Amino acid sequence: MATIGVLTLEMRLDNSHSLKEKRHVVQSLKERLRHKFNVAVAEIDCQDLWQRAVVAAVTVSSDHGHAAAVLQSAEKEAVSQLGASLVSATVEWLE
Repeated sequence: MATIGVLTLEMRLDNSHSLKEKRHVVQSLKERLRHKFNVAVAEIDCQDLWQRAVVAAVTVSSDHGHAAAVLQSAEKEAVSQLGASLVSATVEWLE
């Protein structure tokens, strides 16, 4: 049975003064998570706001423990890249 884990990251980008600046930060995070953890990543909300972003990272695995470890590592990476800009991180499971 496959386990699907969804990590949702909500960000507040106080230093962003345009959609272009926001896009740079979001794109950098998305690329880093994709390449480092082999997860699917997309911006899922607040696309028209300069200083807010919501990004989801998804992993699929036959082993729940492995999926949890991947998402936990992805969250730590996001924290290290975003610092105080990361407002919340939540994980949901579909099994």
